[in-house]
Amino acid sequence: MTGQIQVQTTDGSFACYVARPAAPGQSPTAPVVIIIQEIFGVNAGIRSIADDYAARGFIAVCPDLFWRTESGVFLDESVEGDWGKAFALYKAYDRDKGVDDIALLIKQARSMEGSNGKVGVTGYCLGGLMTFLSAARTDGDAFAAYYGGGTDQYLDEADRIRAPLLYHLAGEDEFIDREAQAKIRSALEQKDNVELYVYPGRNHAFARPGGNHYHDADAKLANSRTDAFFARTLRPSV
Repeated sequence: MTGQIQVQTTDGSFACYVARPAAPGQSPTAPVVIIIQEIFGVNAGIRSIADDYAARGFIAVCPDLFWRTESGVFLDESVEGDWGKAFALYKAYDRDKGVDDIALLIKQARSMEGSNGKVGVTGYCLGGLMTFLSAARTDGDAFAAYYGGGTDQYLDEADRIRAPLLYHLAGEDEFIDREAQAKIRSALEQKDNVELYVYPGRNHAFARPGGNHYHDADAKLANSRTDAFFARTLRPSV
């Protein structure tokens, strides 16, 4: 079951794609997982990730990050011209305002119909960076970041992270070089509330369905770790 919600900010409102479980299962309520897009918008790949979360019993919400520049962006890396537009939107994106948007969405998600009050955040590429920044600056309950490009530029905020954080790195990431990866690992690996995994030989976006560098086995491994992480941090103990 899919639909949309609107989130109001001081600058206007933005839309979010929502996927809900088809049936409530054993509990009438479910955790919310906010899924943060890559530079290609809330496209078919991101929506499919949300649908998969809903099939596993979560309420999945995908915010439109680029709404201040252009709303309703659905780009495809295989389409000529979409890369250029995606990078232009990326360069224009205000990350600080973006974190504020995510904070408002977290607050609204806690009281969504069917929510159990727990909210996790996950994201890919740009969304991975925004997940890290949200872990440092918002009150979400758990955060799972996939290869967040630019994370190494914000590691002075790592000590502000109090909630559990899971971080996935691609060993051969063309957008997060070895030096940047070493900085991320050094800042995060010793923190008690952080789990960090490196996937040797994998390229950036290895976990995105339909992507050029998608790697089925390691995507499934990373996603199984994320599933276990969110089950542990967002579902009430029996």
